[in-house]
Amino acid sequence: MAEEILINFTPMETRVAVIENGMPQEIYVERDKRRGIVGNIYKGKVVRVLPGMQAAFVDIGLERAAFIHVDEVVDHNQPPETRANLSIAQVLREGQSLLVQVTKDPIGTKGARLTTHLSIPSRYLVLMPGSSHIGVSQRIEDPEERERLRTLIQKLTTGEDQEAPAHGFILRTVAEQVSESELGADIQFLIRLWDSIQGRIAKVTAPAAVYEDLPLNMRALRDMAHAGVERIRIDSRETFQKAIDFSRSLVPEIEAKLEYYPGERPIFDLFNVEEEIQKALGRKVELKSGGYLIFDQTEAMTTVDVNTGAFVGHRNLEETIFKTNLEAATAIGRQLRLRNLGGIIIIDFIDMEDVDHQRQVLRTLERVLEKDYAKCKVTGVSELGLVEMTRKRTRESLEQVLCEPCQQCEGRGSIRTPETVCYEIFREILRQHRAYDTDSYLVLANQRVVDYLLDDASDHVAELEVFIGKTIRFQVEPMYNPEHFDVVLR
Repeated sequence: MAEEILINFTPMETRVAVIENGMPQEIYVERDKRRGIVGNIYKGKVVRVLPGMQAAFVDIGLERAAFIHVDEVVDHNQPPETRANLSIAQVLREGQSLLVQVTKDPIGTKGARLTTHLSIPSRYLVLMPGSSHIGVSQRIEDPEERERLRTLIQKLTTGEDQEAPAHGFILRTVAEQVSESELGADIQFLIRLWDSIQGRIAKVTAPAAVYEDLPLNMRALRDMAHAGVERIRIDSRETFQKAIDFSRSLVPEIEAKLEYYPGERPIFDLFNVEEEIQKALGRKVELKSGGYLIFDQTEAMTTVDVNTGAFVGHRNLEETIFKTNLEAATAIGRQLRLRNLGGIIIIDFIDMEDVDHQRQVLRTLERVLEKDYAKCKVTGVSELGLVEMTRKRTRESLEQVLCEPCQQCEGRGSIRTPETVCYEIFREILRQHRAYDTDSYLVLANQRVVDYLLDDASDHVAELEVFIGKTIRFQVEPMYNPEHFDVVLR
């Protein structure tokens, strides 16, 4: 399976696309002003203990207090019966300092989710300070390889005077077939990093951040660049050089796959990534057969409705339904990754009378989900004929990152933010600059978009004017909706 990674970098926004067989499968967006905090470690302060919920709120310096459940506080090495009887009030008190890590970004009205069970990832390993557990990724299936890796870690982490490792480790999927020296280098890197974190913990007063995970462009190199990736294209020379330096120190095996992309055509126009982003923000997904899917995302869950549409089949209704559901199962697996949908997902396949057809559709869905980086669990078909599943949610979905509730429809739908439209305008100006010779540009847009361009994005406008050597002016068009704009050559 041919796979490559595209990294589109600007000072205000980084975007990463994972391409498989010429089709975008995953898209990630991280903005400089709104970076995700999953993986960050904080010295927090307990502000409220809730015995009835067996949970507590912790101030980690964000606008909203973060949430932690008792299961994320108690020591997992304790016997299960002891853990089950512990109350949150026995392990936490108001005003107490607490070292925590973010496991889920703030999403909607909900604050961040926390754990005290820290984990710090590198290329091949995840360090778990204070634990003695040695684990191997379930995706490494060969029993001999699993045992080899486990033995190597025991050897590398247990000194002559130690009976058990000082820290716990989990071997990641990319650790398969790596050498002892590579694992040893990773272990030393993680131990040095943890020592530096401990030094900061001792110096700061809660609430304060003591460790921040890598930015998106570097996380892509660490977490996504597995052996099956053929190349990684980066459209910023500075970011490319940083990627080279990063790979040499942490992931040397990917250095040969790194490519600087200087092409005139925007990198996300390759493989129609921009087009896929626009489609992923819509409710309707067309199937090749003529059927279609409808995605509805709410705070509680996501529902997917499968419809035959124009597809009528060649033999009978049951065949039409079966083929539509098979195609839908494959498309749903891809859309969950593309849109980064998580939490509870309910799929309403078209009703099938044939039990064997039901099994084949379910098997197809499970096979597609095996390629998903996020943990997925399909619970089967409910009494109502709905397929219920969960997909681990740690960060905002693509729609939540790029869109905001629509003011005109009072939150029943969503539109792209002025910030998103602003960046689309910048990209359109760059396209026009490469294609045409003109003296200046006039941007016609909605009042909110123009206000954002002249205020929050004014420094980026100035940088763009210097880069293209042309003047950019703005004019409000009251009749334009917030997503509509035109770039006029002058």
